[in-house]
Amino acid sequence: MTEARVLERFPAGGPRGSWPAEEFAARRREEGEPAQVVMDLRLDAFLVVVEQDSTQTDG
Repeated sequence: MTEARVLERFPAGGPRGSWPAEEFAARRREEGEPAQVVMDLRLDAFLVVVEQDSTQTDG
């Protein structure tokens, strides 16, 4: 099963031409973290998330 860990939330009503969630996700990807942006309609926000496989175990 795949779950997502939310790294950051950004309001959907940002200034025109501003993409803070995409910029944040791009910086995380540059650091090697496979971040992506998804829209949470209920919260009216963009979420930067990293998918995680919940079936993996540590150790």
